[in-house]
Parts: sequence; C-alpha cells; structure tokens
Amino acid sequence: MNGLIPFDDRDGTIWFNGKMMPWREAKTHILCHGLHYASSVFEGERVYDGRVFKLREHSERLIKSAEILDMKLPYTAEELDEVTKDVVKANDLSYGYVRPVAWRGSEQMAISAQHTTIHVAIACWEVPKYFFPKGGADKGIALQTSAWRRPDPTTVPVQSKAAGVYMIGTIAKHKADRDGYDDVLMHDYKGRVAESSGSNIFFVTKDGSLKTPEPECFLNGITRQTVIQMCKEMDIPVEVGTIMPEDIKDFVEVFVTGTAAEITAVGKIDDKEFPIGPVTRRIQDAYRDLVHQPS
Repeated sequence: MNGLIPFDDRDGTIWFNGKMMPWREAKTHILCHGLHYASSVFEGERVYDGRVFKLREHSERLIKSAEILDMKLPYTAEELDEVTKDVVKANDLSYGYVRPVAWRGSEQMAISAQHTTIHVAIACWEVPKYFFPKGGADKGIALQTSAWRRPDPTTVPVQSKAAGVYMIGTIAKHKADRDGYDDVLMHDYKGRVAESSGSNIFFVTKDGSLKTPEPECFLNGITRQTVIQMCKEMDIPVEVGTIMPEDIKDFVEVFVTGTAAEITAVGKIDDKEFPIGPVTRRIQDAYRDLVHQPS
C-alpha cells in the first residue's frame, strides 16, 4: 500500500442513509448499480477552521448532478448542509476534506434502473495538500499533455460531477505519474485546451490579465467561479474563451483551481517552464484569506 491508509479501514464516523455509523460499517453490496453502471455522483468539499467552504453551493451541485443522471436525491440542500456539519463535528475535523456521494442501489442490475433506491453517504477526513510537486514546492506542478480528451458535451453529462466522467482523468494521470509528471493537461474533443485531470486551469498573459477556457465540455468548478469573482473584485481582468495548444507559449504564468487543489501553481507544461509569478501568488493569498473568513 506504499504507506497509504485504506479508506475502508479507518476510525471515524460516516453518515449513511440518514444515520451516523462507525466508519468500517458503512458498506454497500458488490452488485449495486452505481458500481457496475457508474450511476453515482459525488462532491468534494474543504473544511477550514471547522467550517465547510461554499457548503450550500456544493450541496446544490450534488442535487443537480443527480438530476442530470435522472436520480432524485431524498434530501434537500438544507438537509445536506446540516448533515455535513454534523459529520464534520462528529469527526472533530478542523481542516480536511468532505466527500458526499449518492448512488443507485442493487434492486436492478441492467441499464434501466428506475426502480433502484438512491443511497446517500457523507464522510470526511484529514487531508494534506493535494499536490506535492515532484520538482519541489518552489517549482509548481508539471503537466503532461494527455492523448485523452474531454468529450463532446452531447455524449457525456459533463456538468454533472458524476463518477464515470472521471475515468479518463484517472487513466491519463496514471501515465503522467509514470512519466515523472504531477498531472495532465487535457484538450477537448475539438483540440482546444480544457483542464487538468480534475482541476480547472488559468493562464496569465503578459499584461497581467487571466485567460481560462470556456467550460463547455468539463465541469464549471466552484473554485473556478470563486476565482473569477475574486479577480473582478481585485480588478484583474479575466477572459473566458478559446485557448489553443499553440497559445500556451505566449503565457507567463499558469495555475489550476479546485476544491482539493485550491490554487496550485503550474511550473511546467511538457517542455515549457513557467515561474510562480506575482499574479498567481496574489490570487493564492486572496483565496487563502477568503476561505478563512467567518461564514
């Protein structure tokens, strides 16, 4: 296990279908629809100072993700908020990660699954930084351009945080790991720059403004939206639009955003190196201040 603690054998408490239970007892059957047909949606949330950042937005997105997969969650956003707070408190978590997940049960084992039970669980645990750059913390992460592409949005429910959407990210990142990179840069089905394996990406231009891809075929992340709003308040121009691979050479800084990744500087894309510059550091500082503000 390379020193890793398996997620099915930990101390703690998980909320599962309406009740708290010991971590090791929160189980589902091997013949559940969510495992076999990817009818599962999830969220990733960060806890700072005992509070979940942007909790309501995450609860609402979980419900919306399920709706896109034709799943109706048996809980409202308000109920999910309160349960999440209870889980964080029960696990005495000050800084960490929360994972709500919903999936179809075992009543039907076929493509059609209208009569399956919708299960919901929420777990949380301590988590360190998402990225530990192989080249050193002062270098930023290194991205390898992947051969896998983000799909046409008419073929995959890209605006749902659905388990199956992340499959190509896993495959792509495994190759990057083997090749000595920290993560990947993915293009979309038209060959445009899209995002990393699971984080949105921003580029800094020579005049200090930002450019980020239009989220047509990938999730419009909550952290992405937060950064765009922050930049408006900081008078940092942000352009959302098409970025082609050949445009990358003209940018001077790069960073990725996500609940787990937070604001992570990119130091290299393939053979092109980037400094961790002043615009990235300013946004990192502003984000750090924001997540620690009392709610």
